[in-house]
Amino acid sequence: MSASPALSDLSRLYQTEFVRSARAVGVLWAVCSLCFAIIQVVILVQPSWIGTADVRPPQPSGTLGLFEVCLESDWPVPDCRGGLSSLSPLPSFQSVAVLVGVSLWAVWTSVLCLCLFRFCSAATVYKICAWLQLTAGFCLALACLLFPDSWESPEMRALCGDSVRTNTVRAECWGTDKVHVGSFSPGNCSVHWAYILAILGVLDYAILATLAFVLANRQDALLPPDSQDVTTGLLMTA
Repeated sequence: MSASPALSDLSRLYQTEFVRSARAVGVLWAVCSLCFAIIQVVILVQPSWIGTADVRPPQPSGTLGLFEVCLESDWPVPDCRGGLSSLSPLPSFQSVAVLVGVSLWAVWTSVLCLCLFRFCSAATVYKICAWLQLTAGFCLALACLLFPDSWESPEMRALCGDSVRTNTVRAECWGTDKVHVGSFSPGNCSVHWAYILAILGVLDYAILATLAFVLANRQDALLPPDSQDVTTGLLMTA
């Protein structure tokens, strides 16, 4: 039994609008992935994870990152020690730098995988990118959790004073001594925008990965069931 021309035209119109909307969302997802891949580079290299707040001489004023410590001086340019050029992070933040580096590798690999749209199915590419973005988000979240554990480093104490604290308090609960409560204090410093941006990046990766999985599932169902029946009927009557 052949389908009516009106129903066939409606099916084609529905399919066209559906594909157009899916492509628009996919382009938005790709642009956001590229933008945050660039932001991830900034998070890694900027010495703005920790900075002094309301300090008075002779207490130094400056900022600290994973690779360098920058102290304000009489010159317009701060006096920085360390740097990304040596590819050697500060000793106390090596594990955090490695995790952020792995996260950076994963997100840039997902961006490069966008070229696979010309060779593979869209659903496969979306799923690959989604898993890579989940990996990037997990590594970045772990880096954000481990970062306060290194606050008692010599670099932190030189910048933020001896009031820096990363103690672990052991508490007793129901007769057992197994509850651990972490106590963190950055001393005379406070978290700066790079660390906050890294925390927000974890949420961003979760959203991008979820959207990629949704787009991958949508690729398998671009046609509604009614339109698929119509298309099948048209092929059988052709």
